Amino acid sequence: MPITPFHFGLGAALHAAAPRRISFLAFCAANVLIDVESLVNLIQHRHPVHAFLHSYVGAALMVGATLALFLALRGIAARFWLPNPLRWQDLTPRAVAIGAALGAFSHIVFDSIMHADMRPLAPFSDANALLGLLSLAELHLLCLGLAVLGIAVLCLRRLHSDDQ
Repeated sequence: MPITPFHFGLGAALHAAAPRRISFLAFCAANVLIDVESLVNLIQHRHPVHAFLHSYVGAALMVGATLALFLALRGIAARFWLPNPLRWQDLTPRAVAIGAALGAFSHIVFDSIMHADMRPLAPFSDANALLGLLSLAELHLLCLGLAVLGIAVLCLRRLHSDDQ
């Protein structure tokens, strides 16, 4: 399933650990940008479904694309009014870059574990040493567990800050 929300569990946990330093929005955006390739490949019946953007080289390009998109939108927001849901305009470029990098590279790791058509080291190698490292159920439980942990930490922080 392209653009799977399971990837976001790790992002929630990482953002909860360092909310000012890791952008959850950038984490998610990088994941979605990478999976646009798979969505197009599925629609057009092209194989492999997980192609260039599902490599570490492609992921690095998506980190740059995520940061460039953020900076472009922030520049537009400075000249014209844009809505600011989730306070995205308050994010620092550093938090966006870190969130995007963690999102993009973890996406490659997770997909390498579960998809046989992944070539994470392309164009240098066709090897995928992570394939089958965890079962699909174990991987999904890991991602869900991380999501629950991240949400719990964020809720506890909010409750604690409301008490003061």
